[in-house]
Parts: sequence; structure tokens; C-alpha cells
Amino acid sequence: MMIEIALLVLAQSITTVAGTGVPGFSGDGRPGIEAAVNNPFGLSLGPGGALYFCEIGNHLVRRLDLNTHVISTVAGNGKKGYTGDGGPALGASLNEPYEVRFDRAGNMYIAERLNHVVRRVDAKTQVISTVAGTGSPGFSGDGGPATKAQLKEPHSIEFNREGHLLICDIGNHRIREVDLKRGTIDTWGGTGKRGKIVDGTSIGEAPLNGPRALAHARNGDMYLVLREGNAVYRVDARGNRLYRVAGTGETGNAGDGGPAVDAKLAGPKGIAYATSGNIYLADTENHSIRKVELKTGVITTVAGTGKRGDGPDGDPLKCLLSRPHGIYVSPDGKVWIGDSESHRVRLLQDR
Repeated sequence: MMIEIALLVLAQSITTVAGTGVPGFSGDGRPGIEAAVNNPFGLSLGPGGALYFCEIGNHLVRRLDLNTHVISTVAGNGKKGYTGDGGPALGASLNEPYEVRFDRAGNMYIAERLNHVVRRVDAKTQVISTVAGTGSPGFSGDGGPATKAQLKEPHSIEFNREGHLLICDIGNHRIREVDLKRGTIDTWGGTGKRGKIVDGTSIGEAPLNGPRALAHARNGDMYLVLREGNAVYRVDARGNRLYRVAGTGETGNAGDGGPAVDAKLAGPKGIAYATSGNIYLADTENHSIRKVELKTGVITTVAGTGKRGDGPDGDPLKCLLSRPHGIYVSPDGKVWIGDSESHRVRLLQDR
């Protein structure tokens, strides 16, 4: 196992693709590595293969063209607030956008934690609108229009195989599901209570302790990160039942090279599924990125030292990270990281 880990280190490198390490806002129209960014969180590839990422410190969504490496702003005016529905996304005020995702038509969806809403930017017109939430925190609205339902600090969003939007409604310890064609909302997962999950429990009957992020696998399974629960669960597509795949539930940093179910995590806040069949975790409070090989069940650290810091780029296991939140794996296996408090977006890839 140690030989395999050593080979991985030699085979991969980590580089900064956006951000200077100093929080701020600058650089639109210039290379991403010359731009100041502020707390990058959720990331995703979007139309044309560009990388999109949220900045909670600037209340923006930005776009990095991976061909020209030029950065631009695509949503948000930089002012904290909740305005702009019905107008251009660039004129809207956002409030801590945490996650960005795209539907099959290329429309962009943004989870705004402190506006307690999810908004949509139309792919053709770039007009922004609210698709879920009222702007006031709470829990209400199941069975009715999503825009009249209350959310409480939505953190992450993901699409299931039916094309419905799943929302990690973390303040309510639930996962909500929006049927975008009908415009209705229901609870898909969680009872609203915290607690220990027994393997095989239905997602709708499980006490979810901080449902933070979701990733969709090719076979329809979903992978769910519990922030306070310090664990990762697989939601079986056939029966919507939960099975633990990583984390003991205890806070810590241990287990590399062994079974992921015996490993300790610390406040994981991001997850991504790779076409290789592995999952990647932003193990935030351990300042690291960890990989779970689903075939073997083995967990390893692939970036970070466990200590908080900023770089240097190069060897991923010698590169200090600072509370990474965002993680996304593109179809070619490249791993994109929102290294939040280093104020950088980094890329982990084969040399």
C-alpha cells in the first residue's frame, strides 16, 4: 500500500489556476492566476467546458475559461443582498453563494446560504430568478410551490437522474427535492432531527446530522456527506437506502491506507464522484483532500498535509491547504479544489 501511495505522489501535481492567495476582488478579463478571489467554495464545469466557482467573500459566481485561462464574473454585483430577480444575473445581489450546478440545458443554479434560496440563471438570456425559498429562514412548504417554501441555510445542490434538484437544507437537517417542471418541493431525505444512522435505513426516515453535500454517480446512486456526522453515506438508487462508506462519525484525522469506514474525518464539506468509480472528499477541518476507492473501500489523502497553510504548488502531499470546501472532478479525471481560506482555486492532476 505504501508503494502505491508513493507512486501516486510522483504521478500527480497540484497547481493554482485562480487567485493570488490574498483575498479581494480583481482581475476580470485577465488570467485567473493574476486575479484576487475571496473564499472560493463550490465549483463545477459548465457550458463550453469552462470552470465556474462561487466566492462567498465577494458574493459572486466567476467563470474561468480553461482554454484562455481568462477569468470573468457571471453572476452577482459584489454587493451582499437579495435583489435582481427578473433582471441580468450580473446586476443581482447575492448572499454567500455556496454551490453552483448546471442542468442538462446549461442553465446555472446557485445555492445562496444566507438568502436561504436557490436561484437560476437562464442559459440564453442570463436572467436570474428564484426557484426555491422565500428569502426567510425556516421550514415550510412541502407539497407546494418551491418559491413559497422556506429553507434554512442551503449549502449544496445536485441533480438526480430524473433531473430533479436536490438541496442540502442543512439548517433543517433535511434534503429537499424540487421538481423543476412542476415547480413543487418536498422533503427527500431526513426527519429534521440529528441522530445515528443504521445501515439500510430509508433516506426519508434517517436522522441526518448536517447534510452538507451530494454527488451523483453514474448508476444513479447518490453520495452524501454529513458535516457534523463526519461520515459519507451511499444512497442506493434502487431503494433509497443509506449505507456508510467513509468515516466512523468521530472527529479526527486517521485511517489512510485502510478501510474508509474505519477512518476519521473532520467536518467534511464537499464531495465529488469520478468516472473512475472513486469519490473525493474535501475534508475541510483536516485541510486535505481524500479519496475513497469504492472497489476496495480504501481511503487515502491525495492533497494536503493535515496542517493549515498556503501551498506550495507542486507535490500535492506537501501542499498546505486552508479549509477547502469545494471539490469537483471533471470527466478527464482532473480534480478542481476550492481552497477556500487560501483564496485560491487549485487543480490536482496527473503530471
